[in-house]
Amino acid sequence: MTAVIRLVSPYPALTIISEDEKVLVISDIHLGWEASLSERGIHLPSQMNRLLKRLEQILMLEKPDQLIILGDVKHTVEKIEVEEWRDIPVFFEKLLNRVGQIKVVPGNHDGNIDVLLPSKVEVTSQRGVIFGGVGLFHGHTWPDIKMLECETLIIGHVHPVISFKDPAGFHITSQVWIRASCNKLALIRAMLKHYKVRLGANDDPERVLKERFMVEPRVKNLIVMPSFNDALGGRAINRALTLKDEIFRDFIGPVFRSGGVNLDKTEIYLLDGTFIGSLNRLIALNEH
Repeated sequence: MTAVIRLVSPYPALTIISEDEKVLVISDIHLGWEASLSERGIHLPSQMNRLLKRLEQILMLEKPDQLIILGDVKHTVEKIEVEEWRDIPVFFEKLLNRVGQIKVVPGNHDGNIDVLLPSKVEVTSQRGVIFGGVGLFHGHTWPDIKMLECETLIIGHVHPVISFKDPAGFHITSQVWIRASCNKLALIRAMLKHYKVRLGANDDPERVLKERFMVEPRVKNLIVMPSFNDALGGRAINRALTLKDEIFRDFIGPVFRSGGVNLDKTEIYLLDGTFIGSLNRLIALNEH
């Protein structure tokens, strides 16, 4: 049975249904981000309860068998702030009352995340997990090479938004989903290089992948999730100078930098699933 992927409108969440199991997927909660603001003189109360209530509402609506979080549960990268010690254990204890199984795929902000989580919460490898033939990882590092067997890859990390200026000069910013097709051969070559496999001039990358790793490549699409914490802001993807802008490419991780994602064919959707155009079209509109 092919897994069914469905956006949970109008939230930054999706479900994957495979066989008789349903998974809810979110990314980039960044609990404790208020502490970083206070260091700059901006004081906000903890947003933990607001985010928890939002996620509990989604869990009640969707009734998934498990919850998978694609990284950046906390905000600080290596250290742990007082606010994170206080909020994160409570956040997950309450979630466990709503869903029996929770997995966290660590992101680049999740150093030492294990000590903050209840024992019932599973912390996976940074290289991600596969559910229903769908590859799930944070996006800041290379995934497991077995992800190439998945037709669809899903990541977080980018915090994608679009931003436009109205005639009065005000900026309008909205969170978005990104869906792009993959250049399978380019992605295979890049991942083989990462795994220190050298290709000869006449080597077929797909054949080498099958022989060395027993992987049958099927990868076709990449989906980038909006951040679950909607107060964070994000990267205005339609403001890249060009689709090949090096700053943009460096920001969004090794899979994009590999050339294995067709940026010129990237589709952009609002949280409610409305298709608003291709990335190159939105960049062109932003320039006028």
